[in-house]
Amino acid sequence: MTIQDYATYIAGLPRVLVGAGALFRDAGGRVLLVEPSYREGWALPGGTVESDEGETPRQGARRETAEEIGLDVGLGRLLAVDWVPAEAGRVRPPLVAYLYDGGVLTPEQLASIRLQEEELLSWRLVEPGDVTGLLPDALGRRVTAALGVLANGEHTAELENGHRVG
Repeated sequence: MTIQDYATYIAGLPRVLVGAGALFRDAGGRVLLVEPSYREGWALPGGTVESDEGETPRQGARRETAEEIGLDVGLGRLLAVDWVPAEAGRVRPPLVAYLYDGGVLTPEQLASIRLQEEELLSWRLVEPGDVTGLLPDALGRRVTAALGVLANGEHTAELENGHRVG
């Protein structure tokens, strides 16, 4: 196989997006959610990993958190990794989503949150039992699984569309 043949082969392979986010809580265990301006509903701080630039999922989650809410904090362990299939009629290809432990934010950190005005409208802290009603289905299941990992001292949760596997 020539270099050109190999390049053609690589160009024809399926594309998958990589996303990464952080799960932040307050001292009472409430979860930090953000309200995007570009779609309905709520989300976690995070976004698309710039893998073409050599960014790793952990680096992407930290960068996105700093950009979106103004907090540049070291992230804890990987809580969940989720394969989210492409949705019918949507432009988005399949997604591999990483969710890291953002830790417990102090009252001072919460007070210092500054939203990225181009992308976010607001933020709020919600009880863990309320996340599935506010987040898109797969993300709600991902957050619930990650909270379970934290509560039970489990290893990273492997998920498919937010459902546990393995």
